[in-house]
Amino acid sequence: MTAFALVGCGRIAKRHADLLAGGQIKGATLAAVAEVKDDRLRNFTREYGVPGYADYHAMMEAMGDRIDVVSVLTESGNHARHTIDLARYGKHVVVEKPMALTLPDAEAMIRACDSANVKLFVVKQNRCNLPVVRLRQAVAAGRFGKIVMGTVRVRWSRPQAYYDQDPWRGTLAMDGGVFANQASHHVDLLEWLLGEPDTVFAKARTALVDIEAEDTGVALITFASGAIGVVEATTAVRPKDLEGSISILGERGTVEIGGFAVNEMKTWNFVDQGPEDEAVLRECRETPPDVYGFGHKHYLNNVVDSIQHGGRALVDGLEGYKSLVLLSAIYESIAQEQEVRLRFRPRISRLGLERPVAPPVLLPPVRRLVGVPAA
Repeated sequence: MTAFALVGCGRIAKRHADLLAGGQIKGATLAAVAEVKDDRLRNFTREYGVPGYADYHAMMEAMGDRIDVVSVLTESGNHARHTIDLARYGKHVVVEKPMALTLPDAEAMIRACDSANVKLFVVKQNRCNLPVVRLRQAVAAGRFGKIVMGTVRVRWSRPQAYYDQDPWRGTLAMDGGVFANQASHHVDLLEWLLGEPDTVFAKARTALVDIEAEDTGVALITFASGAIGVVEATTAVRPKDLEGSISILGERGTVEIGGFAVNEMKTWNFVDQGPEDEAVLRECRETPPDVYGFGHKHYLNNVVDSIQHGGRALVDGLEGYKSLVLLSAIYESIAQEQEVRLRFRPRISRLGLERPVAPPVLLPPVRRLVGVPAA
């Protein structure tokens, strides 16, 4: 049995806890939680019947021999510090999106886990949605021919009360805006499906709420393949969430996945029809209860399989790093007000920087780290 501990008991932690403590992840269990806020800690320990700690170091010292994986579910700006700390205990690490807010922080996380000989898993659960899986298979099989355009739309509602829940929400140092938070999964899907991005030009504004970061923005991405990508992202929809969608247009086919969590196959048309195509529209109409969808269950099952049987991780640290490069380029383009090439180092973007930089980690370089832009 693979035992998980959760660090952070915020909104997303309940999703992880429900799956792990509810027996929905085969071969896994919830062993402990850590949270600095007393009320949240009490609620979690009472609801899930596991030990709770106000400090994750105390948790690891008390229960380290009974923990196999630690899930870092804290503020995005703290992901690097917490991951680096926890890797030193020799435990595998699952970290929620985005893996970090700066590229140096993400590189330090990868090095720390590599040095400790533990696996680093970055949560990208929308890759596991059944409609997305079918779309990925169609792209890999070349059914689109030349891909012309890919578009993702995140049209969700986050009122001021959402941001007022915690002082870090909507800050550039610890959270970012709609691109870094709500749309990071969708940016990842676009890159995963269309391949290596070349340039990005983005604009954003804060339209309806009082936060430091953006609540609305668009990004135009060119890919090495020649395809064009469009990201439309906002949390200024009122009064409720509208959609989280992706569409891929190619010379030999068109696919659109809608719903509010990239969960509903709406269009599946190809010039060359296959015997399985008729069933795709019927089977790919998931109805999740919230914007998290059903993907976490499939993702965590893969984590357990990777640990217990050596299976391939769906999204490891290096794969998570790729989408962070694109996300960083979006924010740099917003700050520069011009197009940015992907091989860059942020010059004036403030995302993740208004805080002490993660302490230097004196570890050997990651042997497998590729695609890191020169300083």
